[in-house]
Amino acid sequence: MKRKPNRKRKLVIFLFVILNLYGLLCGVLYFFQENLIFLPTVLPQNYEFRMEYPFKEVTLTTQDEAKLNGLHFKVENPKGVILYFHGNAGDLQRWGEIVSFFVKRNYDVVAMDYRGYGKSTGKKSMQALYNDALVWYNYVAGIYSEEQIRVYGRSLGTTFATYVASKNYPKKLILESPFYSVLDVGKSRFPFLPVKSLLHYTFPTYQYSNDVTCPITIYHGTADSVIDFSQGKKLFDFIKQTNKQFIPVSGGNHNDLVQFPDYLNTIDAVLE
Repeated sequence: MKRKPNRKRKLVIFLFVILNLYGLLCGVLYFFQENLIFLPTVLPQNYEFRMEYPFKEVTLTTQDEAKLNGLHFKVENPKGVILYFHGNAGDLQRWGEIVSFFVKRNYDVVAMDYRGYGKSTGKKSMQALYNDALVWYNYVAGIYSEEQIRVYGRSLGTTFATYVASKNYPKKLILESPFYSVLDVGKSRFPFLPVKSLLHYTFPTYQYSNDVTCPITIYHGTADSVIDFSQGKKLFDFIKQTNKQFIPVSGGNHNDLVQFPDYLNTIDAVLE
C-alpha cells in the first residue's frame, strides 16, 4: 500500500508548480511581447486600397531599407494637415476609413502603417519605430509649413505623435487614449512580475512630453478597458507646460470616442 505524501512534500510540489508557472509567465512576456503589443494585419504588396475620399499612396524608404507605406488624403483648400499615428491593430484599409472623419472636416491627412503592418516592411525595434515616425514628419514638413501640421496620435500612436512633436514645431498635438508608458501599463497589469526587466518595448511617452512646445490636448474615455483612464490623466499631470487641456469623454471606451458629445463638440475647436 502506497503512503500518501506528507505535508512537507505537498508544499514542495506546490511551490515547484508555482515557480514554474511564474517562470512561464515571465518567459511569455519576454519572448512574446511583440505579439502582445502589436496586432497587425498584413496586406499583399499589390493590394489596392478603396477609400471614400481621394488619396495617393506613398512609400518611404528608411536608412535600414524598410519600406513604409502610407496614404495621403487631399482636399481642396484644406484647413491644414493632420499627421495621424494609428493604434496597434489592423492596417491602413481600416485606418484610412477611420481618418475620413478628419477629411470630412476639410483637412488633408497623412496616415501610415508601422513596420510589419499592411504593406510596410522592416524589422521592428522601439527606436526604429520612433525613427520611422520622424521620417513621416519630414515627409509632411516637406510639403506643408509646420504651422499647418497637426500631429494626432491614437492609443499606441500617441507615443510616436508625442515623440515627433518633441523633436519639431507643429501647430498642435492631439492624443487620443494615451498611456504614460507601456512599462507603466505593464506594471499595473502584471504587478507580480518583474516587468521592468522583461520589457524592451517600454515606449516612455512621458519622457518626450515636456519637450513639446505646441499646445497639447488629451482625450480619454472614462470607461476605457484597454488603456485605463488613469494613464491619460497621469500623463497630463506630468506635462509641465500650461498650454494643455485634458478632455475626459464620459462613458467612452477605447475605440468609440467619436460617438460621444464630449469629443464631437470639441474636436473642431481643438484642431483649429
